Amino acid sequence: MVRKSSSSAGRMLQWLGLSLIILLADQFTKLLVVGYYQLGASTEVTRFFNLVRAHNSGAAFSFLSDASGWQRWFFSIVGLLAAVLLVWLLKSHAGQKLFSFALSCILGGAVGNVIDRLLYGYVIDFLDFHWRWLDGLFSGGHFPAFNIADSAITIGATCLILDELIRVRRGR
Repeated sequence: MVRKSSSSAGRMLQWLGLSLIILLADQFTKLLVVGYYQLGASTEVTRFFNLVRAHNSGAAFSFLSDASGWQRWFFSIVGLLAAVLLVWLLKSHAGQKLFSFALSCILGGAVGNVIDRLLYGYVIDFLDFHWRWLDGLFSGGHFPAFNIADSAITIGATCLILDELIRVRRGR
């Protein structure tokens, strides 16, 4: 019995370690961007990708970014509550690899963006992809800038969907 508990704790630490790696990579890259770029500055890397410095005081796709400032605290609280729920879910399901991987990615990303909101009042974004075929959807074909945390959250959400599809298929 103790062995199972110890093994479960080890898996839990493994998933929290992954979240920590994501969090550290996110914060390190944001520090680099803040250190080398002024707000709005950019560097063309390829024909379809730029490094930029953008600030997002809202949520995904700058949702509520023009609100009066309450959104900083609202999204910070939501992110912290989500982190608590994610840790609890990781503890409860540490043996489910894909599910726990997904939760770890979301946890690392969520905490990374909460740190930005608490420190700066906005999230630092720097990855700018653009293609002409996006011009009808986004200004100049530029997909909204994002960061490592956003990428981890997206990967995690995709893996959650995949995990559920696999679970449903096994249930048939």
